[in-house]
Amino acid sequence: MKTVKEVSKLTGVSVRALHHYDTIDLLKPTQVTEAGYRLYDDTALEKLYMILVFRELGLSLREIADILHAPDYDRNRVLEKQIALMQKRIGKLQDWIALAKGILLVGVNYMSFDGFDPKKMDEYSTQAKVLYGNTDAYKEFEQKQKSRTKEQEKDLNAQVMELFAKLGKMRPCDPACKKAQDWAKELQEFFTENFYTCPPQILGSLAESYAGGGSMTENIDEVGGTGTGAFAKEVIDLYIEKLQ
Repeated sequence: MKTVKEVSKLTGVSVRALHHYDTIDLLKPTQVTEAGYRLYDDTALEKLYMILVFRELGLSLREIADILHAPDYDRNRVLEKQIALMQKRIGKLQDWIALAKGILLVGVNYMSFDGFDPKKMDEYSTQAKVLYGNTDAYKEFEQKQKSRTKEQEKDLNAQVMELFAKLGKMRPCDPACKKAQDWAKELQEFFTENFYTCPPQILGSLAESYAGGGSMTENIDEVGGTGTGAFAKEVIDLYIEKLQ
């Protein structure tokens, strides 16, 4: 059994909040001593952690209480639903991370925005320019972009996808094999020629977004087969190691 202070220290929930949870019957202590001290066992702690997860998902205390106090409450079913919701949230965050990286590294016109709020596009583009507009890579990208038509830009995007389709056909070869490593070099040279000088640091950042699990990964896997995005990261990571 743990005291309210011990539970607070363990979980990060304030003593005041724990007292409030008790008052509203959301989380009652397992036992209250004659001196009035609240004590919590492992079952109560488990319930508290579930409350914290629901709070992270944006539910109100009233909504959480309705779930936990429902006549048909099933602990395992609730946990499975929590996991599914969190995985969905992780996927969405990965999409936004991939989007932000993509705008920084290849520009707005080369990104797939399926599932994103169109109103956010200009905002992210502006933020990327504010943060990275003074970098050599961004300046070089802007200069090259201004010299191309929209049709040329679409053609470049198609060429990028063709490169991933090519990589997908190589699998399941060893990511360290010569043809896979030659592919990484080809990708690096393609970006340097068409977008900006692509040193190992930028190439490594691109590789992270390829395997990030968001829409960029899905687009790559669509043309190269499931797992191509993750395979691209393995290939690029090994390629970068050899360059250093």
